[in-house]
Amino acid sequence: MYPSLTPPRQVKIGDAAAFAGTTPRAIRHYHQIGLLPEPERGGDGRRRYGYDDMTRLLWIRKMADAGISLDDMRAAFSEARGEAGDEALDHAPDIESVLSRLEKTLSAQEAAIRRRRAAVQRLRAVGSPLGLLSELVTDRLSHLPPGALRPSDLDTLLVTERIFGPLGAAIQAGTFIVLATHPDLRAEEDRLEAAEAALDDGVEPDDPRVEELAVQRCAHQMALNRAIDAAGLDAAEEKIFETYEADLKGEERTEMSAAAAITKMPYDFSPARMRCVELAGRLLGEALAADAHSADS
Repeated sequence: MYPSLTPPRQVKIGDAAAFAGTTPRAIRHYHQIGLLPEPERGGDGRRRYGYDDMTRLLWIRKMADAGISLDDMRAAFSEARGEAGDEALDHAPDIESVLSRLEKTLSAQEAAIRRRRAAVQRLRAVGSPLGLLSELVTDRLSHLPPGALRPSDLDTLLVTERIFGPLGAAIQAGTFIVLATHPDLRAEEDRLEAAEAALDDGVEPDDPRVEELAVQRCAHQMALNRAIDAAGLDAAEEKIFETYEADLKGEERTEMSAAAAITKMPYDFSPARMRCVELAGRLLGEALAADAHSADS
């Protein structure tokens, strides 16, 4: 004869979790968020789970396996309760109302996976970390040999893209193309960067070196501009402007404003170096204005 087994009328949380294929911690979480009513405690102070609790828990596990979120589960159980009263807790929830949302969610996840896969493929094709920049930027730099760009160049492009968007970084890429292809200009860039870095907190803003470096930086930038023009990169930039603006029509820009970036992007520049940057910018503006005036004359 087969042994006669008498099932328990109620079980402890560990047994309930084992039967449902979950953990006591998960069950306690269901209680906390109102997804599974908390049963009364027995004389020993522990929760005791009956048949109705277990069927509810099993439905929760089945819905979770189907990818339904806990919030949607709550909505499904609430709708079932509203339609059939409290006795609806004894039956399977009506999940039809959430299946369409689940399908939309899955479609969005699939689209996100496709985008990520495309990004990974692009990283493999372009290289890392260059491939992490916008395609508009990497397209301009794709003809450069490996190692032509320095890590600091990529860092600068990354920051520029965050502030001014892909277009701003793509325009700035022209400078790095020139630096990568003109050793003399790269050497002068390195010399100026080292001299500017030496303008630490021990240098006063009115130190003569500040103004001297600003003049040299302005002259160097003008030399870079001439090299950009000679290489035809300025004409390429005009096409980038036209293409980018056409592609962006009707879309919202997401880059940060320069004013906001100033308060959020840290640069460990001393007052002397900040004055050098500001003075060089003013001199460059005046030089560009003079060139434009000469061209119009």
